[in-house]
Amino acid sequence: MSDKKNNCLVEIKNLYKKYSAKSDYSIEDISINGTYGEIIGILGHNGAGKSTTIKCMTGIHPYQQGTIEICGFDMKKNPIQAKQNFGYVADEFTLFEKMTGQEYVNFLADIYKVSAEDRKKRTEELLNTLALGDSFYKMISSYSHGMKQKISIMGAIIHNPKVFVLDEPMVGLDPYSANQLKLFIKDYAEKGNLVLFSSHNLDVVEKLCNRVYIIDQGKILEKIDMKRFASEKKDFEEYFLSITKREAKV
Repeated sequence: MSDKKNNCLVEIKNLYKKYSAKSDYSIEDISINGTYGEIIGILGHNGAGKSTTIKCMTGIHPYQQGTIEICGFDMKKNPIQAKQNFGYVADEFTLFEKMTGQEYVNFLADIYKVSAEDRKKRTEELLNTLALGDSFYKMISSYSHGMKQKISIMGAIIHNPKVFVLDEPMVGLDPYSANQLKLFIKDYAEKGNLVLFSSHNLDVVEKLCNRVYIIDQGKILEKIDMKRFASEKKDFEEYFLSITKREAKV
C-alpha cells in the first residue's frame, strides 16, 4: 500500500483506549493526522493522555476503538509494515547499556534490515549531525542523559523512516542538548519527513510546530495552525491555559 494514501503519513481516527474493562476511557475520540514536511505537536498537561496516544500509535498499547495508519498501513491489520515506517524515542529510554553505541545502532539496523552500504552512510551522517564523537564506541552505561537521547535517536531512525515519533523529547536535557534536538527535528522535517511529538513544554511546541493538537482529560480540545495563530498575535500560554482551565504549575 502506498504511503501517499490521502497524502497522510499518519492518520489516527476516532481512537479510544481504556486500561481495564471497568475503568473510564483514558483517551476518547482522538483524531490526528500529519503529512510530509510537517512537525506536529500533541500538547497537554501531565496526565492529559499524550503518552497514551503515542503508545497506541506506536503499537505499544492495544486500543478498543478507532484506526491508526502509518504510511497507509493499519496498525492492527499490518503491524509489522506500519512499524517499519516510523522511528520512536520514548520518554524513558530503554537501552542495552552493556552495548557500545555502535553495537546498539548496528543491532537495530539488523532488525530493520538496513543494507551495509546504507548503514554506513546513515551512521556517518547521524554521527556528524548529532555530534556523538568517540562516545559512539563506548558503553552506553557511561553515557549522560543527553548522550542516551542521541543514541536513542540514532537507533530509531537508522532505517530512515518517513515518520519520527518522540514522547516528551526535551525532558531532562540541558539547554545545549535541547537546542541540538530542536535543530535536528527541524532538519528531519525539512527533508520531507513527518515529526510528531508530545510535550507539555509550551515554548518548544510554539517555536517548532506547524500544527498543534491540544489534549486534556483524554480529549482533543483544539487543533491549531500555528502560522495562523501567530498572525492573530495571541499569547499562546494564556490561550492554552484558558481552554484547559487549569492553574499553571510552578
